[in-house]
Amino acid sequence: MYHELRKRGTSLLRCNKWGGMLYQAYQAHCDMMGPLRAMASGAISAIGMPLIGLSNTPVLRNLTAVYELISRAGLTHERPPFGIDTVMVGNRPVAVTEDATLTTPFGTLLHFRKDIDMAQPRVLLVAPLSGHFSTLLRNTVITMLPEHDVYITDWHNVRDVSAASGPFGFDEYVDQIIRFLEVIGSGTHVIAVCQPCVAVLIAVAVMAAAGNPAQPRSMTLMAGPIDTRVNPTKVNELAQSKPMDWFEQNLIASVPARYPGAGRRVYPGFVQLAAFMSMNIDRHLKAHRELYQHLVNGETEKAKATKEFYDEYFAVLDLPSDFYLETVRLVFQEHALARGTLSWHGSKVEPRAIRRTMLLTIEGERDDICAVGQTVAAHELCSGLRPHLKRHHMQLGVGHYGIFSGRRWETQVYPLVKNVILASD
Repeated sequence: MYHELRKRGTSLLRCNKWGGMLYQAYQAHCDMMGPLRAMASGAISAIGMPLIGLSNTPVLRNLTAVYELISRAGLTHERPPFGIDTVMVGNRPVAVTEDATLTTPFGTLLHFRKDIDMAQPRVLLVAPLSGHFSTLLRNTVITMLPEHDVYITDWHNVRDVSAASGPFGFDEYVDQIIRFLEVIGSGTHVIAVCQPCVAVLIAVAVMAAAGNPAQPRSMTLMAGPIDTRVNPTKVNELAQSKPMDWFEQNLIASVPARYPGAGRRVYPGFVQLAAFMSMNIDRHLKAHRELYQHLVNGETEKAKATKEFYDEYFAVLDLPSDFYLETVRLVFQEHALARGTLSWHGSKVEPRAIRRTMLLTIEGERDDICAVGQTVAAHELCSGLRPHLKRHHMQLGVGHYGIFSGRRWETQVYPLVKNVILASD
């Protein structure tokens, strides 16, 4: 398992040697590993049967732990379930159902509908389109649901989107956000997490300039790359270190024939995962060594927490090549929004046109993906907002994921988000 993790974190990044066969080589590897993982799963079931004199012995616990790690040594390309069936509203449990309010080829506007009569602030959570599914924000959704009417952008795995559906670039991404806000209606609040902060700011600026009645009442930007010239991270440095031709030639692949999106050019999710893992490979290796020990020691709750994290982390989706390449160029190389040169469908984007939408920016002290200073840059761009409509928070002691998930998100960050929504609702 450790060897498999290290391979994901390093060798996949040397994809210039794979050329156009990158996806095919990855698929061949998955096909080869499939029977081994299936055999390991079968061995776990067999070991679980009662055996005379061998029940719960150290030997069996070690074997079970080894087989479980082998069975988990793979990626999935399907969205995990949100699994939110009920939520406490006040002092009573309320049923939650997932309603596909609008579905397009590239994404679904997913509504977590609650069986209540009271009106609550409507919130659109814009999830990243960066290699993972929207369920990455499960904890964000769970925290907000008791007091808000929550929608989320549930982006589709583009390898399952027919080429006949056409391209999906940066402009189309902004279009999708605007359309979702219009469907939810006026009075909505929008929250962007990480990568979509730039697109959300553009969408709100475009809506404000056009006098669109669906422009949101508040806009919360969490750990987003508004200006990556500030405190550049390893991610920013990589994007700056190569010409655009390098990204297109080495990181873009064609979807294999077995999938609905056959022939579509994509930035594979497994490549993005490898890039992220390579930044902290020792941390991931340590986590799996600890998982092995938890399984051997019968520490089921500790093992469960690690397994749940990696079930989500190893669920990946492919990105449209147009969207990925344009994001690298506009956001990380040209810094077009921060420099005032960005256009949407040929028209210049003017963030200063935003005058009515309250702005909250949030950063994490230890964020190694989107560093301190990159998100707060939105305040200078939104010069049309009066001071009482601008707020910023830098959360101490958290990295990237701690801003929107975990204890500090729930107890320290979320109350600020809730107050901004209440103040502008």
